[in-house]
Amino acid sequence: MFLLFFGRVMAMITGAEIVVRCLQEEGVEYVFGYPGGAVLFLYDELFKQNKVKHILVRHEQGAVHAADGYSRSTEKIGVALVTSGPGVTNAVTGIATAYMDSIPQVIITGQVPTHAIGQDAFQECDTVGITRPCVKHNFLVKDVKDIAVTMKKAFYIAATGRPGPVVVDIPKDVTSHKAEFSYPATIAMRSYNPVTKGHAGQIRKAIQVLAGAKRPMIYTGGGVILGNAAAELTQLVRTLGFPCTNTLMGLGAYPATDRQFVGMLGMHGTYEANMAMQHCDVLLAIGARFDDRVIGNPRHFFEEPRTIIHVDVDPSSISKRVKVDVPIVGNVRDVLREFIRQMEGGKLPLDQEALRTWWTQIELWRGRDCLKYDRSGTLIKPQFVIEKLYEVTRGDAFVTSDVGQHQMWAAQFYKFTKPRRWINSGGLGTMGFGLPAAMGVQLAHPRAAVACVTGEASIQMCIQELSTCKQYRLPIKIVTLNNKYMGMVRQWQEFFHGNRYAESYMDALPDFVKLAESYGHVGMKIEKPADVEPALKEAFSRKKELVFLDFITDQTENVFPMVPGGKGLSEMILV
Repeated sequence: MFLLFFGRVMAMITGAEIVVRCLQEEGVEYVFGYPGGAVLFLYDELFKQNKVKHILVRHEQGAVHAADGYSRSTEKIGVALVTSGPGVTNAVTGIATAYMDSIPQVIITGQVPTHAIGQDAFQECDTVGITRPCVKHNFLVKDVKDIAVTMKKAFYIAATGRPGPVVVDIPKDVTSHKAEFSYPATIAMRSYNPVTKGHAGQIRKAIQVLAGAKRPMIYTGGGVILGNAAAELTQLVRTLGFPCTNTLMGLGAYPATDRQFVGMLGMHGTYEANMAMQHCDVLLAIGARFDDRVIGNPRHFFEEPRTIIHVDVDPSSISKRVKVDVPIVGNVRDVLREFIRQMEGGKLPLDQEALRTWWTQIELWRGRDCLKYDRSGTLIKPQFVIEKLYEVTRGDAFVTSDVGQHQMWAAQFYKFTKPRRWINSGGLGTMGFGLPAAMGVQLAHPRAAVACVTGEASIQMCIQELSTCKQYRLPIKIVTLNNKYMGMVRQWQEFFHGNRYAESYMDALPDFVKLAESYGHVGMKIEKPADVEPALKEAFSRKKELVFLDFITDQTENVFPMVPGGKGLSEMILV
């Protein structure tokens, strides 16, 4: 079908083809998805071309997690495609995971035909209503002529300002209707204009505050990584000579091997990071949000007076949990560049004597060696596995994780020196995230070493994705710290529930070696400390194979330090 428009013959194409053309225009490399009735026209069009590759997962949750891992490990937008009804509801966990961690994604969902919406049609659900609380924005496209501009808006919204997932819900009949295709080069939205440049006056004021600091601290979060500002942060920290800490989501934003890095802070942060955070007199917070797992009890946090400078792209995050003194709204990289530019205009008159005294105190806190553990036993310690993983990979692997004790040990003992190498679910704490996220990472970086650190409980949440790994020959190394418990649940039950291990014991585990082999992968069971390093070396020598390493670890081991819920940063349990 053709349309004559001002003397020009325009081809009319289907809505499904328009969607695929939009993906091509955006340079999308992979779409992670699972087909169903409402999206069959879309799948037909994907089948007809080869620019956009489709990755068939085994569950819609896995599709969104894989797109998430792809996005976190690159500077690109992850894309997922699911059908209506249960396809959408299965994807919600992945969407909420991305939303909590501000990960840019576009999720295309199928919907029943427009005439059937609201009629309780087969596999109908209110996608817009269900996803509204856990997306940056969502759209229901009811006219084929609106697809192209809606897709452009979706990609723009997902990536700009504070990033996040955007859902585009498209009824089946809209994908079969025809319209002219024209993709906008740019998009302008009157109601959405995120600030990018920080206020120069506020930055100047912040620099003056930093110059007068006696006990300064730089606290950074995932916003530094998402804003691609690791290089600027490193330059600023080294120029100032201040101590720096990263949140769980910010690991790798500043090199963990550098002396000025005092470790991760928060509930399972280091003693030195938490004490420095609690007792500093000037705090520069960059791309972080002072969440409950970072500062503990806000009342306790404010027992020590301090001046807070807060840099964030999202104005709603500033003074949300704690009142700040110098707010700066803007893209983190742009703001840090302006910091550096203004500081180069004149030498910052820092109180070097006070700074030396402050560092002396920090080194005393660091001397507590809060991450030490007993290395003398015959059982494998989970911390030892992560240390050896770091050594074998030379600190250069992409490491995904699930959620629990293994996640915290990975964060504590793998020294991340680069951004976008640590891929985990922070805000939502999603078990099952690790393996599908690793798939997305491996596809984005086919020659890189990718390790999924997990537990015997978490890995079973999305273990069906071993089939996807086989189909696409993804040589992921799964490092399972198997203590036969939901480890973090057991730890809390031990500390706060009188050792009543209600439903936290995993007493019907599969033989993971045989399970891995049944999917066509390599399985290894490791039970002795002396076998840990050789097993890891062998696994990573198998460049083209997925290897499932089942490490049988000490069941009694707990994550320390620990700030109990409701307590303050200096109220840590150390042993």
